[in-house]
Amino acid sequence: MSFPREHRPRKVRSVTQAATATVVDRLLHAAQKLLAANGIRATTVSEVAEEAGVSRAWLYRHFPDKTTLLGAALVRLTDAFWTDARRELDTIDDFAEQLAAGVRIGRGAYDDPGALLIRLRAEEPEEFALCTGAGVSGLIPDLASFWRPYVEAAAARGEIHPDHDLAEVSEWVARVLISLGTIHGDTIDPDDRAAVLSHVRRFILPGLTADPGAS
Repeated sequence: MSFPREHRPRKVRSVTQAATATVVDRLLHAAQKLLAANGIRATTVSEVAEEAGVSRAWLYRHFPDKTTLLGAALVRLTDAFWTDARRELDTIDDFAEQLAAGVRIGRGAYDDPGALLIRLRAEEPEEFALCTGAGVSGLIPDLASFWRPYVEAAAARGEIHPDHDLAEVSEWVARVLISLGTIHGDTIDPDDRAAVLSHVRRFILPGLTADPGAS
């Protein structure tokens, strides 16, 4: 039994598109694995092709060079990280708890292969900028933008004084979380959730609930 002629091209295109998507997924997965293990400089096109089980010629059919390939892998890694972070934070309706969770999530970015953005920006800023088109300077604005909806929700719940500039609060939150998550000190263990939450409640929230216009 044969299908009508007009249906054949559509089926061929569908199969071809599915095959292409599978190859691209394998290449990006392989690139992500090697980025997590080796970083940007030490990851080569040949290694990615070998890890994905395809030839270099087949890889180049989908990605013209290493920069494009690793840039696509970094974008997918970053999207996965922020999606997972939002999924977790959206289940919490207390701003202090969200901030404490944010420190833990941020620290996980250094170990989780699905969240290489912060680590690679810090360790290989030039290579990262080349691959993604955004340098280290974009980290604070990106993180502030991520936290802005949670800051707005906290303000609506009365956890942030209404006279605060929420854009400024979002950037301050981004800077505080990076500091807590990356810089060890003598009085707080960033891996101790209770200690981080206590720090947030004693030092961070009072600044947010205070009237910014008070002397």
